[in-house]
Amino acid sequence: MTQYKKNSITLIGAIGLGTGVMISAGIFALLGQVAELGGKWFPLIFILGGIVTAFSAYSYIKLSNTYPSAGGIGMYLVKEYGKGTLTAFAALLMAFSMVINQSLVARTFGNYTLQLINVDSNSFWIPVLGVGLLIFAFIVNISGNKFIQTFTSFVSLLKIIGLLIFAGAGLVVVNFTFSPAESTSQAPETSIAGFIAAIGLTVLSFKGFTTITNQGEEIVKPKKNVGRAIMFSILISLVVYILLAWAVSSNLPLNKIIEKKDYALAAAAEPALGNLGVWFTVIIAIIATISGIIASVFAVSRMLAMLTNMDLIPHSHFGMPGKIQRHTLVYTIVIAMVLTVLFDLSRIASLGVFLYLIMDLIIHWGLLTKLKDQIDFNRIIVIGAIVLDSIILIAFTWVKIKADSLIVLVAIVVMIITYIGERWFLKISKK
Repeated sequence: MTQYKKNSITLIGAIGLGTGVMISAGIFALLGQVAELGGKWFPLIFILGGIVTAFSAYSYIKLSNTYPSAGGIGMYLVKEYGKGTLTAFAALLMAFSMVINQSLVARTFGNYTLQLINVDSNSFWIPVLGVGLLIFAFIVNISGNKFIQTFTSFVSLLKIIGLLIFAGAGLVVVNFTFSPAESTSQAPETSIAGFIAAIGLTVLSFKGFTTITNQGEEIVKPKKNVGRAIMFSILISLVVYILLAWAVSSNLPLNKIIEKKDYALAAAAEPALGNLGVWFTVIIAIIATISGIIASVFAVSRMLAMLTNMDLIPHSHFGMPGKIQRHTLVYTIVIAMVLTVLFDLSRIASLGVFLYLIMDLIIHWGLLTKLKDQIDFNRIIVIGAIVLDSIILIAFTWVKIKADSLIVLVAIVVMIITYIGERWFLKISKK
């Protein structure tokens, strides 16, 4: 991974990168959390999340068609707001949310791997395994574009086939009858705010499509294929999510899904398919998380390198040899390791939702108000994306204030420090 190379990523490769990020923590770590907030009808929430994501993706596709760039979202923000504090702030929120996703994937890898040996889910081995996966992702990412896209495309296909086999087997057991997860007195009651907040978690499970924008001009025929890759990635992920959620809902009562939320798929495999099913599911989870984290690290390190080259974020070599992209790769891995060790899955996911939705709103607002004369787009769809994001953000914030106010405070502090820090950096860099 030494230089940007035009036409080095095919359409299939881009789809592999997108689905590689999405179908990882997206279903393995978040399904149980979605069920906890959304209640027994949680499979339908993934459909609603897909609809919200489609509204959101519209803006990114329009921007990528006009400004294909290896900087992706960073370049879009520059076109919308110029090289200022808001651009750097929003771009870093996106980068942070992607790094948070890496730590989410890393802990998910640890959780599922330990199911093979029946180790307690609170074991210190979870962060240890997660850190090990991040180190492996670093090694793969220094191997270059061609190897990464070949690896992620192959593994993504293998993962999707495996998950569809699991979903099909689970649905065969219940004769393909859709029934909501059995709700008992032990399961928490679902509120309207909780249901909407659960959509926020599913949006997080789809946000991997943004990694495709960070490949930009490296993709063959980017003005045509970036948009195609985004839509195919979302559709493939949506089908997989719905089938898996349906299979889990039909084979496990709601209270058990919530109790085992960090490894809900493995838990659902046992009553449906026995121990062999558990092993199969865990192996697929391991494959999924490995491909997901490699694709995510690849995308965010590229984005940070572009922001550094545009003098929007500070950079230090810390004595390391090589180019800026190699350095941002190291920073990405180190920050993800720290988050993997310090936070559990629920808090990692919550922080990711806050940062991503704020960034997403800034992207939509910039397209709507700053580029209305440069890009031909449907204002109703963009306004719809802003309204949907706002409703979800308000509901998610309300639910988390009541359940875990600390993570809300952490999200606010992170955003304030990021904004003030960027404002200070840009001010002194102009002197």
